[in-house]
Amino acid sequence: MRDFIINLSNLICGYPLFFWLIGGGLFLFIYSRAVPLRRLGEAVRSLRTRKSGAGEISSFQALMSAISATVGMGNIAGVAIALVMGGPGAIFWMWVSALMGMATKFFEGTLTIMYKGRNDKGEVRGGPMYVITEGLGKRYRPLAVMFAAAGLIGCLSVMQANQFVEAVCSVFVPAAETGAPLWIRFAIGVVMTGIVASVVLGGIKRISKVASRLVPAMVTLYFTLVAVIIVMNFRDIPHVFASIFEGAFSLKAGIGGLAGVAITGARRAMLVNEAGVGTAMMMHGASRNAEPVREGFVAMLGPAIDSGLVCTLTAIPILIADSYHVEGVKGLAVALQSFDTLIPVAGKYLLMVLVTVFAFSTMFSYSYYGRTCSEYLFGKDRARYYDWFYLLMLLVASVITLDVAVSIMDMAFALMSVPTMFAVFKLSPKVIDALKKYKK
Repeated sequence: MRDFIINLSNLICGYPLFFWLIGGGLFLFIYSRAVPLRRLGEAVRSLRTRKSGAGEISSFQALMSAISATVGMGNIAGVAIALVMGGPGAIFWMWVSALMGMATKFFEGTLTIMYKGRNDKGEVRGGPMYVITEGLGKRYRPLAVMFAAAGLIGCLSVMQANQFVEAVCSVFVPAAETGAPLWIRFAIGVVMTGIVASVVLGGIKRISKVASRLVPAMVTLYFTLVAVIIVMNFRDIPHVFASIFEGAFSLKAGIGGLAGVAITGARRAMLVNEAGVGTAMMMHGASRNAEPVREGFVAMLGPAIDSGLVCTLTAIPILIADSYHVEGVKGLAVALQSFDTLIPVAGKYLLMVLVTVFAFSTMFSYSYYGRTCSEYLFGKDRARYYDWFYLLMLLVASVITLDVAVSIMDMAFALMSVPTMFAVFKLSPKVIDALKKYKK
């Protein structure tokens, strides 16, 4: 079963996903006339909502909650996995994905405000399923159902939970180097699940309040920690960036090797910024912002922060320590080893503190995504059962292997991206019209 899941994921998430997400993002970047570059300043100013409408949270809270889902284990474990599988060059393609992702997120954020829907209780909701049914019509509902069904699996936080347990074992359990006993992993999973339950059972308002406080603090602390490493190893910085660009375009391994590096970077970026996947549309759809284009500007800041800034902060210490030459699929363990090497005694413990915040903030937000998909499929009353299913799967994730956890998320995200990008392409002229009116 493990081999089947991994092989199927590799098939789905190869060239088709690369051209679908990166190629689609490039089209939207050109079609919008490079709006991520031209309107970046406006995006920052748009964090302050001027015109309120139906919704539960502010634009800032929506962005922080969306970032709390993306700035998480994907930015540490995901970047480490990309380096292990694709080498330094994979980071360059994550940067490319970030720029293309900003364009995609602009369209996503705009559309989710333009085409909000309501659940069976009449409460306002957003997301690809509502954009599809409200914007494209009822005959496209099978695509909306496809997204929501895949979202039930893709939003289970299996990789985040798995890597958090691995991090705790690596730092605090001596036997973790040879594999921590199953009962220890399960015990850690029980404590982790209890903490997550205390927040997610409180709904979107509690999640957004926690995220809006955690995200700015954790990104600032992470930046400070990496800045210390850069100052201590400033002579290695030119070599780090040289290796990224050399690896991105090196033909030593042939065209196939170059393509493999690009696909690895794009595939890991999918787990980092989620542009084109549609998850952030559900969070931005809960915003009270009544101006679609302004919310689109806010949404496009996400990839700049997570895939641009935070991923680079993770890659620098790993490349300085040169600790990514390992066998198999390794993630957080590589990052912890790097920080421990560069900041002896305290490094791995400092990173562990940040990892804890990253992991829990992601698990909080993902629970809302899954619940929103569940509401669409089964109604609000039955959706509460998804919360308990979500919590149960955190326990399962604590005892499975990393390669299986990553493959499950990859497949689900790939399936979610099909209806999301289809809707974005079909409705992109509406976004451009709205942008022209907004300018006037």
